[in-house]
Amino acid sequence: MTYCVGLRLDEGLVFMSDTRTNAGLDNIATARKMHTWERPGDRVVTLMTAGNLATTQAVVGLIDERTKAPGERIPSILEAPSMFQIARIVGRTLREVIDGNLGDGEALSASAFGATMILGGQIAGSEPRLFLIYPEGNFIEAGDDNPFFQIGETKYGKPILVRAFDPAMGFEQALKLLMVSFDSTIKSNLPVGLPLDYVTYTRDSLRLGRQGRIEPDDAYYGEISNGWGEALKLAFGQLPDFAFPGD
Repeated sequence: MTYCVGLRLDEGLVFMSDTRTNAGLDNIATARKMHTWERPGDRVVTLMTAGNLATTQAVVGLIDERTKAPGERIPSILEAPSMFQIARIVGRTLREVIDGNLGDGEALSASAFGATMILGGQIAGSEPRLFLIYPEGNFIEAGDDNPFFQIGETKYGKPILVRAFDPAMGFEQALKLLMVSFDSTIKSNLPVGLPLDYVTYTRDSLRLGRQGRIEPDDAYYGEISNGWGEALKLAFGQLPDFAFPGD
């Protein structure tokens, strides 16, 4: 399982993903689920992936090859004229990989190879954009009514995002909010776990912003996790108790 979130802020874009790919009693594995491409002064692209690991790695590998090999530059996300066209390229590549896997065994369900992706970035001359790409290759774009996207194990971390997200918040507040969202998910679902990767992108900078990895022993993450738990207990205690009718 996976958990990834992309936020669309007034200041730019923020991305965070976990790294756990397997969580058995004696086998815990990790892999990077966040991938970036950059041509400073022209474009920045970030892609996060959830779903079948072989599918997502094949998609990222094809996209990466088509940015480098001279004979494979079409379609290339470094040559596409808009983020919308990049979303189409990623969607078609995802569909290409899934269809290719199905061709090897028709009895297997398409869901066995399924994957979803969050794509965001900016190309010079246009606004920063954020997309959610489905296994079928189609996609939707973030806007004022849906300013963030989640993929993977979304239900545990969504309530805090819905209640506390504000597009006017800065990157520091946004990362704090994401850590609370991820902490809630990690505590509720073993297949989601640290380390966490994050990337920020400042509007119109056309270069990658702050990047980092939050390890299990990160002091700030521990402070956020413990502080959020205590704050919830305090808030719960301050709510009025339920009264049975007639009492």
